[in-house]
Amino acid sequence: MPEINIFSENIFEGRDLDEKFFIDKARKILEFYLQTPEIYENSCLHRDDYDTVSFDFLYCDSKKTHEINREYREKDYPADIITFAIFADAKEEERFIFDGEINLGEVLIALDKVDEEAEKKGTTKEFELMFLISHGIMHLLGFDHQTEEDYNFVVGMQNKALEAVGYDKV
Repeated sequence: MPEINIFSENIFEGRDLDEKFFIDKARKILEFYLQTPEIYENSCLHRDDYDTVSFDFLYCDSKKTHEINREYREKDYPADIITFAIFADAKEEERFIFDGEINLGEVLIALDKVDEEAEKKGTTKEFELMFLISHGIMHLLGFDHQTEEDYNFVVGMQNKALEAVGYDKV
Protein backbone atom coordinates (compact mmCIF):
# COMPACT_ATOMS: atom_id res chain seq x y z
CA MET A 1 0.00 0.00 0.00
CA PRO A 2 1.47 3.38 -0.93
CA GLU A 3 1.74 6.26 1.49
CA ILE A 4 -1.34 8.45 1.07
CA ASN A 5 -1.15 12.22 1.52
CA ILE A 6 -4.46 14.05 1.48
CA PHE A 7 -4.67 17.79 1.95
CA SER A 8 -7.83 19.77 2.52
CA GLU A 9 -8.95 23.34 2.92
CA ASN A 10 -12.38 24.63 3.86
CA ILE A 11 -13.06 28.09 2.44
CA PHE A 12 -16.82 27.81 2.95
CA GLU A 13 -17.74 30.14 5.78
CA GLY A 14 -21.18 28.61 6.24
CA ARG A 15 -20.02 25.51 8.07
CA ASP A 16 -17.15 24.26 10.16
CA LEU A 17 -15.81 20.91 9.09
CA ASP A 18 -13.75 18.32 10.93
CA GLU A 19 -11.23 18.06 8.11
CA LYS A 20 -9.09 15.46 9.89
CA PHE A 21 -12.11 13.14 10.20
CA PHE A 22 -12.89 13.41 6.47
CA ILE A 23 -9.23 13.02 5.49
CA ASP A 24 -9.05 9.82 7.54
CA LYS A 25 -12.22 8.48 5.89
CA ALA A 26 -10.98 9.49 2.41
CA ARG A 27 -7.71 7.63 3.08
CA LYS A 28 -9.66 4.49 4.02
CA ILE A 29 -11.81 4.83 0.89
CA LEU A 30 -8.73 5.11 -1.32
CA GLU A 31 -7.17 2.10 0.40
CA PHE A 32 -10.38 0.14 -0.27
CA TYR A 33 -10.30 1.13 -3.95
CA LEU A 34 -6.61 0.21 -4.31
CA GLN A 35 -7.30 -3.23 -2.79
CA THR A 36 -10.25 -3.86 -5.11
CA PRO A 37 -8.87 -5.52 -8.27
CA GLU A 38 -11.62 -4.31 -10.64
CA ILE A 39 -10.83 -0.74 -9.59
CA TYR A 40 -7.05 -0.86 -9.23
CA GLU A 41 -6.43 -2.79 -12.45
CA ASN A 42 -8.49 -0.27 -14.42
CA SER A 43 -7.19 2.84 -12.65
CA CYS A 44 -4.61 5.36 -13.79
CA LEU A 45 -2.20 3.96 -11.17
CA HIS A 46 -2.07 0.41 -12.48
CA ARG A 47 1.02 0.61 -14.70
CA ASP A 48 3.23 3.00 -12.74
CA ASP A 49 5.81 2.61 -9.99
CA TYR A 50 5.20 4.94 -7.06
CA ASP A 51 5.55 5.09 -3.29
CA THR A 52 3.14 7.90 -2.51
CA VAL A 53 -0.24 9.09 -3.78
CA SER A 54 -1.48 12.57 -2.97
CA PHE A 55 -4.50 14.74 -3.73
CA ASP A 56 -6.40 17.72 -2.38
CA PHE A 57 -9.91 18.56 -1.27
CA LEU A 58 -11.22 22.11 -1.41
CA TYR A 59 -14.50 22.67 0.41
CA CYS A 60 -16.25 25.73 -0.94
CA ASP A 61 -19.71 26.99 -1.92
CA SER A 62 -21.71 26.61 -5.11
CA LYS A 63 -20.84 30.15 -6.16
CA LYS A 64 -17.22 28.99 -6.43
CA THR A 65 -18.09 25.80 -8.35
CA HIS A 66 -20.28 27.86 -10.69
CA GLU A 67 -17.38 30.21 -11.37
CA ILE A 68 -14.98 27.30 -11.99
CA ASN A 69 -17.52 25.49 -14.17
CA ARG A 70 -17.85 28.60 -16.36
CA GLU A 71 -14.12 29.31 -16.52
CA TYR A 72 -12.69 25.83 -17.01
CA ARG A 73 -15.54 23.67 -18.26
CA GLU A 74 -17.66 26.17 -20.23
CA LYS A 75 -20.74 25.11 -18.26
CA ASP A 76 -22.98 27.74 -16.70
CA TYR A 77 -24.28 26.10 -13.53
CA PRO A 78 -23.11 25.44 -9.99
CA ALA A 79 -21.90 21.90 -9.34
CA ASP A 80 -21.88 19.92 -6.12
CA ILE A 81 -18.47 18.46 -7.08
CA ILE A 82 -15.75 19.24 -9.61
CA THR A 83 -12.76 16.98 -10.00
CA PHE A 84 -9.50 17.95 -11.65
CA ALA A 85 -7.96 14.53 -12.25
CA ILE A 86 -4.62 15.84 -13.48
CA PHE A 87 -2.84 12.49 -13.45
CA ALA A 88 -5.66 10.37 -14.86
CA ASP A 89 -6.59 12.91 -17.54
CA ALA A 90 -3.01 13.31 -18.80
CA LYS A 91 -1.78 11.17 -21.68
CA GLU A 92 0.27 8.27 -20.33
CA GLU A 93 3.51 9.66 -21.78
CA GLU A 94 2.83 13.02 -20.09
CA ARG A 95 2.08 11.71 -16.60
CA PHE A 96 4.44 13.11 -14.03
CA ILE A 97 5.83 11.15 -11.07
CA PHE A 98 8.23 13.12 -8.87
CA ASP A 99 10.37 11.29 -6.31
CA GLY A 100 7.98 8.35 -6.37
CA GLU A 101 4.92 10.53 -5.71
CA ILE A 102 1.84 10.75 -7.88
CA ASN A 103 -0.36 13.80 -7.45
CA LEU A 104 -3.81 12.67 -8.57
CA GLY A 105 -5.32 16.17 -8.56
CA GLU A 106 -7.98 18.09 -6.70
CA VAL A 107 -11.61 17.62 -5.71
CA LEU A 108 -13.80 20.66 -5.07
CA ILE A 109 -16.98 20.11 -3.10
CA ALA A 110 -19.70 22.74 -2.59
CA LEU A 111 -20.85 22.27 0.99
CA ASP A 112 -24.05 24.27 0.48
CA LYS A 113 -25.01 21.80 -2.29
CA VAL A 114 -24.13 18.91 0.05
CA ASP A 115 -26.56 20.36 2.60
CA GLU A 116 -29.30 20.82 -0.03
CA GLU A 117 -28.91 17.26 -1.35
CA ALA A 118 -28.93 15.76 2.14
CA GLU A 119 -32.19 17.55 2.92
CA LYS A 120 -33.72 16.62 -0.45
CA LYS A 121 -32.72 12.93 -0.14
CA GLY A 122 -33.43 12.63 3.57
CA THR A 123 -29.84 11.63 4.36
CA THR A 124 -27.34 13.20 6.73
CA LYS A 125 -24.96 15.92 5.63
CA GLU A 126 -22.09 13.67 6.67
CA PHE A 127 -23.30 10.78 4.47
CA GLU A 128 -23.83 13.08 1.50
CA LEU A 129 -20.34 14.52 1.90
CA MET A 130 -18.84 11.03 2.20
CA PHE A 131 -20.68 10.02 -0.97
CA LEU A 132 -19.13 12.94 -2.87
CA ILE A 133 -15.68 12.28 -1.41
CA SER A 134 -15.85 8.66 -2.60
CA HIS A 135 -17.12 9.85 -5.98
CA GLY A 136 -14.32 12.37 -6.38
CA ILE A 137 -11.71 9.73 -5.57
CA MET A 138 -13.14 7.45 -8.27
CA HIS A 139 -12.72 10.32 -10.76
CA LEU A 140 -9.15 10.93 -9.57
CA LEU A 141 -8.41 7.27 -10.29
CA GLY A 142 -9.64 7.73 -13.86
CA PHE A 143 -13.23 6.50 -13.70
CA ASP A 144 -16.01 8.37 -15.43
CA HIS A 145 -19.69 7.71 -15.94
CA GLN A 146 -20.65 8.66 -19.46
CA THR A 147 -22.76 5.54 -19.91
CA GLU A 148 -25.37 3.99 -17.66
CA GLU A 149 -23.15 0.92 -17.25
CA ASP A 150 -20.19 3.09 -16.14
CA TYR A 151 -22.43 5.08 -13.80
CA ASN A 152 -23.75 1.89 -12.19
CA PHE A 153 -20.19 0.59 -11.74
CA VAL A 154 -18.94 3.85 -10.15
CA VAL A 155 -21.91 4.21 -7.81
CA GLY A 156 -21.84 0.51 -6.94
CA MET A 157 -18.16 0.75 -5.99
CA GLN A 158 -18.81 3.92 -4.02
CA ASN A 159 -21.50 2.14 -2.02
CA LYS A 160 -19.13 -0.76 -1.29
CA ALA A 161 -16.38 1.66 -0.23
CA LEU A 162 -18.76 3.60 2.02
CA GLU A 163 -19.97 0.40 3.62
CA ALA A 164 -16.34 -0.66 4.18
CA VAL A 165 -15.68 2.56 6.12
CA GLY A 166 -18.85 2.36 8.18
CA TYR A 167 -21.52 4.04 6.03
CA ASP A 168 -24.38 1.89 4.87
CA LYS A 169 -26.33 3.13 1.86
CA VAL A 170 -28.89 5.60 3.15
